[in-house]
Amino acid sequence: MAARLHPALSRTQEIVDLRQVAARDLDGLLEEETAAWRDELEWDFAKAADLVRRFVDLRALSGSALVEDGEVIGYVYYVIEEHKGLIGDLYVRRAFRGAEPETRLLEAALDPLLSGSEVARVECQLMMLQSPVTRVLPRAAQASAFERLFMRIDLGRTVLRERPVRHPIFIERWSDHYQEAGAQLIAESYRGHVDSLINDQYRTSAAARRFLYNIVQYPGCGVFYRPASYAAFEATTGQLIGISLASVVAPETGHIAQICVSPDVQGAGVGYALLRQSLNTLRDAQCRSASLTVTAANTGAVTLYDRVGFQTLRRFAAYVWAGNAR
Repeated sequence: MAARLHPALSRTQEIVDLRQVAARDLDGLLEEETAAWRDELEWDFAKAADLVRRFVDLRALSGSALVEDGEVIGYVYYVIEEHKGLIGDLYVRRAFRGAEPETRLLEAALDPLLSGSEVARVECQLMMLQSPVTRVLPRAAQASAFERLFMRIDLGRTVLRERPVRHPIFIERWSDHYQEAGAQLIAESYRGHVDSLINDQYRTSAAARRFLYNIVQYPGCGVFYRPASYAAFEATTGQLIGISLASVVAPETGHIAQICVSPDVQGAGVGYALLRQSLNTLRDAQCRSASLTVTAANTGAVTLYDRVGFQTLRRFAAYVWAGNAR
C-alpha cells in the first residue's frame, strides 16, 4: 500500500514537487506502470522504475507528483539538456486516469521549462498517455503533435526471405568505430524529414553523435544488443549507407532502436536487408517478438514494416513545444 504523505487531507488532488516525496511513496504507482509496460507492450520497465526510485531518493529528479488524499496517484519528470527540455515520463494510476490529471502534470512540467528564456524547445513521447493524438494540449499555441506508431512482429510466425538489393553493398556487425560515420548518416538521412521536427538530435552530426551514444550506453530504448546491430556499406567506396541498431527490452523481446538509410540508396532494398539481419539475429537469440516505433507520416517506412509483418499495437504522440530561448 502506498504511503500517505498528508493523512489529514480529504480526497483532494494537489501537485507537489517530486523532491518532496520519497521513493517508497511511488511504489504502488511504479509497480502498476511496470505491469502496464509488460502486459501491453512486452517491455521490461523495471530498470527504468528503479532509476526513478534512485534519483527520487537522492532528491535529484525534477518533476511533480499528483497526490490525492495523501497518496501519489501520478507523476512526471523532466531533464534539461543544454537548451532543450525532455519530459521523460508521465503516468497516472489507472483508477484516476483521465485528461484532467494528465494535463495538470504536463502543465507542471512545462511551466518551469518554458517560463524563462533558456529552453528553446521541449520534447516528449509518452507511451501511456490517454487519447494522445486528439487531446487538447497545454500551451497549445507553442505546441506541435505528431502521430507515432508502436509496431510489433511475431518472430516465431514470420519468415523473412532474402530479397535482391538493387545496389552493391556489404553488411557488417555494428562497431563503435562506425559512430562518427553513423552520426553523419543520421543527419543526412533525416534532413528535411518529419522526424527531424520531432527530435532535434537528427539535425546535425554532433547531435546525432549524442543520440547514438545514448542508444548504446543508456537503457531508454532497452539494453543495446550489439550482435543484432548492423551497418551497410557501399561495395565500391566502402561508404556507410545504412544502419540498424537493436536492443533487448525484455528477456524474449527485441527492439529496433534506430534504422536509417542514405537518401542515395533509399528504395533499393538496403533497409529491408538490414532489418532482416537484425530481426533474424534477434530470433536466433530466442526473442519471440520485436518492436519498433515509426512516425505515421513516414508512409514509406510504415509500408515496409507492414509488408514485413509488423502490426500496429499502439498509436501515441510525439509533442514539441517551442520555447522562448534567444
